[in-house]
Amino acid sequence: MVALIALSGLPGVGKTTLARCVAARANAIHLRVDSVEAALKRSTLAIKQAEDAGYLALAAIAADNLRLGFNVIADTVNPVKESRELWAQIAADSAANILNVEVICTDQALHRERVETRKNDVKGLVLPSWQAVTQRVFEPWREDRMVIDTSAMSASECAETIVQAMTRLSVTTP
Repeated sequence: MVALIALSGLPGVGKTTLARCVAARANAIHLRVDSVEAALKRSTLAIKQAEDAGYLALAAIAADNLRLGFNVIADTVNPVKESRELWAQIAADSAANILNVEVICTDQALHRERVETRKNDVKGLVLPSWQAVTQRVFEPWREDRMVIDTSAMSASECAETIVQAMTRLSVTTP
């Protein structure tokens, strides 16, 4: 059974780095909401605030790929119950397993350094300031999820932890 790995976490915790590592190890498709939202802003629609548009577009692409039999990694902030429910619904509708992963960085100095020194690799993406990151709404999780602390392990170790969980999930599902 295919898997949807739904990454969530504040900007700068290491989601994209982690998603790239997992995608390479698990032969999965990496879908990044930053890329979709930046494209929507550059498009003829000229969307200023993507709101849910980026998430909905990314979810549709994820569903298409899950139905084709590909594992998918959704690289999003996923800050609220509604966005988390969206990924659960996409997995259910696509007959896929879901692995929710909350990515955190408990070392605040390291997190801040990552945010302030981050290189922009998406045309049109405006990177948030440290102040914007610390003021961002991020509802506490109520559902089961794996928590990965990128300040406690290397990106490679974090990715291996996720790949192992993904493998266990696939093995235990009939």
